[in-house]
Amino acid sequence: MTDPHAISGIAALSICESLLLALNDAKILPEKEILNILVDAAAAHEAPQIDGQVQLHADVAALINAIIAGGNSVRHP
Repeated sequence: MTDPHAISGIAALSICESLLLALNDAKILPEKEILNILVDAAAAHEAPQIDGQVQLHADVAALINAIIAGGNSVRHP
């Protein structure tokens, strides 16, 4: 059986990515601002954590940084 938390996480990531793309398409947020949002999100997980889940936060930051480096997963050039 697939982990329900994994399903929720993947769904949330897909929804957020689609929202960011829609905000850009509608010219509400420029691409630079969207990139800044992703950089800020990664930085929040790279900062020292007090919840004891160091590896989880490192993995989340790595995933966000991979999204930044690789572009979006919905639209490929």
